[in-house]
This record gives sequence, structure tokens and C-alpha cells, in this order.
Amino acid sequence: DLIPGRQPIPSSYTVSTSFSYEAMKQQYRPEVPEYFNFASDVLDRWTEIEKVTGKKTKNPALWWVDGDGEEIKWSFEELGILSRKVANVLSNVCGLQRGDRVLLILPRIPEWWLVNVACLRTGTVLIPGTQQLTVKDILYRLQKSKAKCIITDDFVAPAVDSVGAECQSLKFKLLVSEGHREGWLNFKDLLKNAPSSHQCVTTKHQDPMAIYFTSGTTGFPKMTEHSHSSCGIGLTVSGRYWLDLTPSDIFWNTSDTGWAKASWTSVFSTWIQGACVFVHKMPQFNPITVFESLSRYPITVFCSSPTAYRMFVQHKLSSYTFKSLRHCVSGGEPINPDVMEKWKVQTGLDIHEAYGQTETVVVCANFKGMKIKPGSMGKPSPTYDVKIIDENGNILSPGKEGDIAIRVKPTRPPFLFTCYTDDPEKTEATIRGDFYVTGDRGIMDEDGYFWFVGRSDDVITSAGYRIGPFEVESALLEHPAVVESAVVSSPDPIRGEVVKAFVVLTSDYVSRDPEEIMKELQDHVKKVTAPYKYPRKMEFVQQLPKTVSGKIQRNELCQKEWRK
Repeated sequence: DLIPGRQPIPSSYTVSTSFSYEAMKQQYRPEVPEYFNFASDVLDRWTEIEKVTGKKTKNPALWWVDGDGEEIKWSFEELGILSRKVANVLSNVCGLQRGDRVLLILPRIPEWWLVNVACLRTGTVLIPGTQQLTVKDILYRLQKSKAKCIITDDFVAPAVDSVGAECQSLKFKLLVSEGHREGWLNFKDLLKNAPSSHQCVTTKHQDPMAIYFTSGTTGFPKMTEHSHSSCGIGLTVSGRYWLDLTPSDIFWNTSDTGWAKASWTSVFSTWIQGACVFVHKMPQFNPITVFESLSRYPITVFCSSPTAYRMFVQHKLSSYTFKSLRHCVSGGEPINPDVMEKWKVQTGLDIHEAYGQTETVVVCANFKGMKIKPGSMGKPSPTYDVKIIDENGNILSPGKEGDIAIRVKPTRPPFLFTCYTDDPEKTEATIRGDFYVTGDRGIMDEDGYFWFVGRSDDVITSAGYRIGPFEVESALLEHPAVVESAVVSSPDPIRGEVVKAFVVLTSDYVSRDPEEIMKELQDHVKKVTAPYKYPRKMEFVQQLPKTVSGKIQRNELCQKEWRK
């Protein structure tokens, strides 16, 4: 340890060649000190390592490209200097105090990372948001969070101005732009002139660090509060065992900066391990850009959403060579086994799926080196005691479907979210007996692997059979006609409810007779999975409704069905 009393940095960085899940559970015993701040206890320690070794590490801390030839590379020392300057902007220019809230809406540009670290240094609470937010979304977040400061760009600024008068708590607006706008402070001007010396605040591990608005598939999004330790220490298991990162690695996560997953993997998990965060500006998601980047840059570990992987396998990947890529992961929603198989056939690489929520960080994962059961979310993270429970909070035996839950009594894990901000009733509603209930249904098999069934309110009961939408969607996806689908409940006078599939067709099948395709897909599902699960109703659509974080809004489709 270079700095006594601070969060220890792993002593071994060797990429795992063998893996024992039980050994990991025994060995992983993270300490949670009374005081902890990721900026001073982790990032500044990597700067110290650079100084002690007399040279910069092999890779930069951040490597950003815009796709048009411009690149930025920052070492940990450079990241420290620039983030301290931003911290001075927040503290000195804006007068923000510890606990004040900052709404950050920026695309994939380096300033997003600087503000993340600056908020850690100042003890201000970061609230990330996607650029896909509407004016109504922005107003809701500003009013609900009582944010004192917003940092955004020219694209979002007009929307902020249109509702600013309705946000009494908002005092400072910072514009990341080469130009200027009335009523806004220019972030780049302030950064240029700010001093680079700043003393990081002292934060307790349970102090609020960030608030993530949930994706809101039902109702209004909730404010999910995380502490300095829940991400800054809790995500060690992700960086070390799921992403399998070392300081020699270059990690690319394609997540939108408005997702909690962007912070978790593109800030905490990667920099805990001293690895390089690779960023492609990519204003519009483009599979070809992804393939070209994986071919051109020495990216070793790659993370993308199941939706993206579904798009990837529609392409001829053999046309590209990912010469440095050694490990692929996915999260955010279940990934279909057929997609995993197609990716592996074309790249030779498995996709290691993980399961978590905005509230939990990683709950289960297919850790590097572990046997993968396609369709399974893997085994529980050593940070949690995960069980399948019934409606009374009793633990169910293997093979029985129930609620996926995390034990929180007698001791609540420090890596779980702190609360739903300003909403004690909803926070308390997540507890059943000794467990935090995720709201997801699942099954644990005899080997301890967990399998996702669906959201508690997504599971379909038809003629006495319980049917999870994910299995039907996976079966449909194995047919060459299907790009993606959403399976929901639809009313039926005899069975009560039946399975209905909303299907997006591939270009080769769009012009074919709908009745023929429907019959073909129904027969296909009957062969692939239990016949009672086949979709008795089907509707072909051009696109599926999704949240701003890219998750399919089955609830919206289901409500539409039941209103007919």
C-alpha cells in the first residue's frame, strides 16, 4: 500500500487462467472503512503509483476518440489535475456545498468523466441523465431532485431554459460548449482559468454519492441513492471477477452516459483495477462503428447491451478481426442464448452475462472462468446472500419459481442502495421479512445458477400455466425472421389471458404473408420450448417501445392490450 489506511489496491493483476467460484466467495472480504472517497482513496493512489514507478502506466486512464481523427488520452495524474480544476469550478464559482445535487446531461465526451470525479472530490451528489430526456423528463428531474446545478451542452440547454423558471432550486447552469449562451456559465472557460490545487473533502462511506433515476417502466422514475462505498468499493467484485480487468486492459462499455451502468463500469469497476476506460463519442449507435473500433483499437474487454448484441449478430462478423479482444460481457436485461451462440460462432468468445438493478449493483454474474449455462444469469456475487423466496419471505428450494431477493437482516449489505430519496414508504416496501425484494421472478437450479423468469408484473398465467416472457422471446429470436420481440399478457375469454408476441421482422420477411409467418413462428416456438408457451396472438410492428435506457416497455404493450 502506497498510502497507509486507504483502500487497498489489488496485489495481483494476473489474468485468471483458472477459476473457483467457492474460492472467490471465501477470498472476497472487502473492508468498508468509516471514511472513504473514491477520488482520493483510489484514483489519487493510481497517480501515486505512476509517480513512484517513475513512468506512466502502459495505458492511459481515459482514452477518448471521436471517430473523425481526434483523440484524447489522460493519465491518472492528468485526470487528477483536470478533475481538481472542475472541483474548484463547482466549489468556488458555483459555491456548491457537500450534499448539493448536480444534474449532469452530456453525451460521451471527456467532460462527463471530469464532472463525475469532481463531484466525488467536492462531496456533491451526481445525478446523471441521458440526452434522450424530454423537456417533461428534465423538469421532473430538476424539481424532484432539487438540483442546484445543471451541466449540459447546446443540444439540451434550450429544453432547460424552457422550464428553468419552474425550478426554484436551480441556481447555476454550466454549458459545455465552444460558444456562449445567455444565462449560462461557459464550462470550458471556467475550466481553463480554474486553479489545479484542490483538497478532496472527507466523506464517510455511507454519505450520499449519487442519485440514479430508475428507468421507470411503470410510473414515475424513483430517485435511487447510492453511497460512496456502494459503488466505490462494492463494484470491486465487478472489475476483478466479472470484467476480469487488470492495468494492462483497455475496457470499452457502449452504455449511454445517462445509465447507472455507465458510471459503474466506465468509472468505478475499471478504475478500481487501474485499467483504461475507452470511449467512442458515437453520437448515434452504429454496429459498423463498433466493429471497426474493435478492429482498430487494442480493446481487450468489451461490454454492450443484449439489444446491441442482437444487432451485432445480424452482421457478418467474420469480415472483421478483433485481434486484442479477449472477454465480452453484457447486462441491463437478459440476453438470449441464441444470440450468445451466434456471437461465439463468429468471434470465438463467450458473452458473460450479469444481473443487477439500479438499486443493487451486480447481484449475479457469469464470472470470468466460470462454466456458462446459456440463458442463466450465473451465480450470486460474493457481496450478497441471494435467495429465491415466496410471498411470505420463506426461502424456496432449487427448481421452484419465486422472487429474487437479497438478505438484508440482521445486517444490510453496504453495497445496496441507501434508499429511494425522500420516499421512505417506497423504500420500506422493498423489504419482505429478512430480504430486499428485487421485483424480479427467478429460479435457482441444483447447481446454484439463477435463471430470470420476468418482472413480477410481467409473468403470464394462462389456463393455469405460468409463463415467463423471456423464454418465449428467446425461442422467437432463434427464428431467422425475428429481429426482436416483446411478449405480454393479452385477455382471453376462455383461458383468462394468453401469450401475445409483438414482433419486429427482418428485412427478408417483411413482405411475406403475415398469416404464414405467424403460423411458422408459432410452430417454431412449440418445437423450441414447451408447447403451452407458444404465442396464440401475434402482431408485427416496426419497433418496440423502450425506456430511455433501452429496455423494452412490456408494461406499455400489456396495458394497451387490456384496454382494448
